[in-house]
Amino acid sequence: MSDLTFADLGLADPLLRAVADTGYTTPTPIQAQAIPQVLQGGDLLAAAQTGTGKTAGFTLPLLQLLMRSPSHKAGRPRALVLTPTRELAAQVEESVRTYSKYLPLKSLVMFGGVNINPQIKALRSSVDILVATPGRLLDHAGQKTIDLSGVEILVLDEADRMLDMGFIHDIKKVLAMLPAKRQNLLFSATFSDEIKSLADRLLDNPKLVEVARRNTTNELVTQKVHLVDRDKKTDLLIHLIREHNWFQVLVFTRTKHGANRLAEKLDKIGISAAAIHGNKSQNARTRALADFKSGELQVLVATDIAARGLDIDQLPHVVNFELPNVAEDYVHRIGRTGRAGTPGEALSLVCVDEFSFLRDIEKMIKMSIERFTVPGFEADLNVKPEPIPMGGGARGRGQGQGQGRGGQGRSQQPRNPASKPRHQTESKPAGHGHRGAAQGQGQARQEGARSPKSSAPRAALFSPPKSR
Repeated sequence: MSDLTFADLGLADPLLRAVADTGYTTPTPIQAQAIPQVLQGGDLLAAAQTGTGKTAGFTLPLLQLLMRSPSHKAGRPRALVLTPTRELAAQVEESVRTYSKYLPLKSLVMFGGVNINPQIKALRSSVDILVATPGRLLDHAGQKTIDLSGVEILVLDEADRMLDMGFIHDIKKVLAMLPAKRQNLLFSATFSDEIKSLADRLLDNPKLVEVARRNTTNELVTQKVHLVDRDKKTDLLIHLIREHNWFQVLVFTRTKHGANRLAEKLDKIGISAAAIHGNKSQNARTRALADFKSGELQVLVATDIAARGLDIDQLPHVVNFELPNVAEDYVHRIGRTGRAGTPGEALSLVCVDEFSFLRDIEKMIKMSIERFTVPGFEADLNVKPEPIPMGGGARGRGQGQGQGRGGQGRSQQPRNPASKPRHQTESKPAGHGHRGAAQGQGQARQEGARSPKSSAPRAALFSPPKSR
């Protein structure tokens, strides 16, 4: 597979020229498998970890299928790509423009959070490929500014995330507006039972492409857990950033308010930081992301809405300031680093309140994450856990942000994960810790599923740290 070229996949010369301009020479595994399948014209169900080139895996063959007969009808796209978030929509449409530079095809991106009038104006011209979030697309359909009767190819990108965000009803409404005869491509980071159910309803005898084991983490990402008291997390994060001279640190929080508060604290002490989440305007989110990519911002604090669609080359550090309450979101968060063959580090700051979340994550990825403590920031394991209010119901219309699914908040006291490796005192720079690949296949999601309660006392579950 390593000797395979894009030309071997059957791509046309204008596309090969565009790919060459980007500097890519060898297709990734998902591209090598998906592109020929899409070109054959049938339905496809594809899964691969984030950062493996899924976008080009459907963009390139989609362009080739459309290139022979560009659209000449205003507001009547021939291909529709649905994505869960604004950032991902913008990224996909940018990819379309990059690879179609030598083709007479036109693309358009539409999402909420911005003025709808420029989108309406753009739809008065011909559009070949439309990339959209479900909510804004339905807004246009309601105003009769778009005609979906000519869609030949439908792509559901990050389909698992769309289901997580409560878009299933919007997706069904969109499907009802499309021609019955079309090619369907469903791309997902995981093959959950919900995704298989959606595929059964949507796809006709699909080809299956699965590059990575389900619910696994990237082997290039070093994963570590720092045990710390809840009120020491901010000070520990500041210590780590300064001690190891970290730049370009992506930090995840559970709530919008928490993201704002942390970014303000960091900025106040001289660590340039900004927050992005669903309540930020699209212009503010775009500006913060651009400043982060250029290096002007040292830290970007985000809620889970940013776990998909953030494409940052060689991002070295992802920090879970708070663990997500949905285990799959951990995989997508840390998938922002270790991309395109470059190593990365994912660090989680975990207090006693979050032990049940950690337990669920390790159960899903089928591996134990190595524990560390930092001198001066040791956790008191005898502290009584406090319930973590989840808040925020299911997200809809593309405007919400990742605070968990409706009805899934956990208010019970978290338990401690049993049978875990000894945590150690950190005595080496971040990025040189234990690196472990996920072993075996993760389990299908079970909404609200809880692990059996351990009878071992807290002190017995974590051995005292050893100096080294």
